[in-house]
Amino acid sequence: MVRFLLSGDGPRSLVLSVIVGAIFLALALAPFLFPGTRSLEVAARIAIFIVLVASYDLLLGYAGIVSFAHTVFFGLGAYGVAIATSNMGRTWGALASGTLAGTAVAVAVAFVIALFSLRVRAIFFAMITLAVASAVAVLVSQLSWLTGGEDGMNIQIPRELTPAFRLETEVFGTRITGRILNYYLVFVSCTVLFLLMLRVVNSPFGRVLQAIRENAFRAEAVGYRVVIYRTVATCLSAGIAALAGALFAIWLRYVGPDTTLSSEIMIDILLMVVIGGMGTVWGAVVGATIFVLAQNYLQNLMKSASDATSALPLVPDLLNPDRWLLWLGVLFILSVYFFPSGIVGRLRARG
Repeated sequence: MVRFLLSGDGPRSLVLSVIVGAIFLALALAPFLFPGTRSLEVAARIAIFIVLVASYDLLLGYAGIVSFAHTVFFGLGAYGVAIATSNMGRTWGALASGTLAGTAVAVAVAFVIALFSLRVRAIFFAMITLAVASAVAVLVSQLSWLTGGEDGMNIQIPRELTPAFRLETEVFGTRITGRILNYYLVFVSCTVLFLLMLRVVNSPFGRVLQAIRENAFRAEAVGYRVVIYRTVATCLSAGIAALAGALFAIWLRYVGPDTTLSSEIMIDILLMVVIGGMGTVWGAVVGATIFVLAQNYLQNLMKSASDATSALPLVPDLLNPDRWLLWLGVLFILSVYFFPSGIVGRLRARG
């Protein structure tokens, strides 16, 4: 059963299996294992970014397409939910309509980009997607009557998904609230999307994408329509990214240019793909988990380390929490140096 759900593409390494299993259990039981608002926020972000990073890896790692417009699709999904709920109210129908509409628009935009851009060389396609991402970010900021502009939009979700909703039921001593129900909506949806991507990359379609990545001319010569396959991959990746954006908006109950469309998020996605390993969906699990945890807890760890070494010369200054971005960069450089194929690639090779 497990092999079927994983589409025959398991971790293929004992160490990786333990790591992935621990991450899955931690996310599945997060409300009970790690009580507190911040820990639940971190767990939800990890689940959402696993899907977002895996959808980008479908483009970069499997199809060999370098795109800088992935945050556009992420943002369209989030804004779809925000606009729908602002017009239709805090109903389940508004959430569903906004999610579907945002996903449809994201797929349409991806189709147009792919149709007019995938015939050019890789570097030119990357620059076109960068221009599209910049244009969409400016457009969203200026259309304040629709998107809220720079201030963004607050999202009214059904009361059953808010902290105000409480059940009398307790599980492991924790009372079930709407916040926990909202978390499990995110977690279950992300799990289903991740399994769907595993199915895609291990299908004949996924094998053709890998062949195109290795040698597009040879794939074209044996009869595969490279542009069509790349277009489908771009649209599929955009649709999944939009669904991740919709889940992110439902969880945050807010959407703005900085939360979904910023270039910093695109850079973070690239870093997660490289750290985890390109061309393997499992890399998204490891990369997103490490990166999100480092973003949220590295500063606290450095403060503890700085206090513990206060009697030593220079060390406390080097471990100053204000320098956490420096050490995050150092960790990234070390991971690339010691794991050139990503953590998952290295573990699979050793396994």
